[in-house]
Amino acid sequence: MARRRVPRSVFDYVDGAADRERGLARTRAVFENLEFRPRGLRDVSQPDLSVRVLGQRSSLPFAFAPTGFTRMMHHEGERAMARVAATRSIPYALSTLGTTTPEDVAAAAPDARRWFQLYVWKDRARSKDLVQRAKAAGFEALILTIDSAVVGMRRRDVRNGFAMPPALTVRTVLNAARYPRWWINFLTTEPLTFASLQSWNRPLAEIGNTLFDTTMSLDDLAWLRGLWDGPLVVKGVMSLEDVECLTAAGADALVLSTHGGRQLDLSPVPLRLLPQARDLVGDRVELWLDSGITTGADIVAAHALGANLTLLGRAPLYGLMAAGQSGVERAIDILTAETQRQMQLLGVRAITDLEPQHVMLPPQAGSC
Repeated sequence: MARRRVPRSVFDYVDGAADRERGLARTRAVFENLEFRPRGLRDVSQPDLSVRVLGQRSSLPFAFAPTGFTRMMHHEGERAMARVAATRSIPYALSTLGTTTPEDVAAAAPDARRWFQLYVWKDRARSKDLVQRAKAAGFEALILTIDSAVVGMRRRDVRNGFAMPPALTVRTVLNAARYPRWWINFLTTEPLTFASLQSWNRPLAEIGNTLFDTTMSLDDLAWLRGLWDGPLVVKGVMSLEDVECLTAAGADALVLSTHGGRQLDLSPVPLRLLPQARDLVGDRVELWLDSGITTGADIVAAHALGANLTLLGRAPLYGLMAAGQSGVERAIDILTAETQRQMQLLGVRAITDLEPQHVMLPPQAGSC
């Protein structure tokens, strides 16, 4: 439905990944080839999908991952996502490259658990200002993304000439005939702007390469700690070495993530890294997982292998593109029902009762 409702460039921005998109395909293949190990004769009459995340209860085992340019998908954008998060009692993460300001998201969903995702700019003063604005707006946690020193080559975006805001060229005017509702909303609602910068009139692929700080190092976590006294999450962790050093540096949670396959194409599959990471850190730090999660079975598998939380990127955005806020609600309903059903069929009453014994990862290529 989303594919039919929005221009191709917008859909491809959400659906696509980096380079030849092999990393995303490999991540999905691991999820698709899992094997569950159910147990019978278990009381599953009152399933409990809630988890404790950063010291607070969340009613579902997933949260909304930070996503950029969200009002490109639907004019309600981040406001719709945050409102759904509030009604379902799950957290919502706003991206530095979101298209609604932290203040406006807070006003739209004052009861939501709100987290702010940070890309550190070369202009550190601007980054400091963003962190302070998020804090003043009541955001609970700060999520530092570390996998984006530069932006991955997303070939679909290059081919489509994806830009923000969309330019009214001959091509886009012709495209409007196929997606009149999207274009009417785009032309008649408030102008698209970034949460963190006022304008950008060059290809979106150049944003990171122009603005992101490539000098960031582990020492800069102390700088962030000096600005932020709430929970600090590090997203984009792809090695056991980083798991260990970031835990030692005092991160409250680590997100094993390949940015949905949108950065380093041939990166490790987060789900394969998860059991080793859990064995390494024990309960010293929360481990979250994202990238490639599209079904309730994926969510169950991640929690069985040691995740405290899963983050959803594409899945709710398909709902947003399809039908705005009601589409996001529908996507969450689907995932909630799938997760509950998978748990019950496994013989597990609570999401926190899932264990590694409930799932077997497929063998890696070349292994015996």
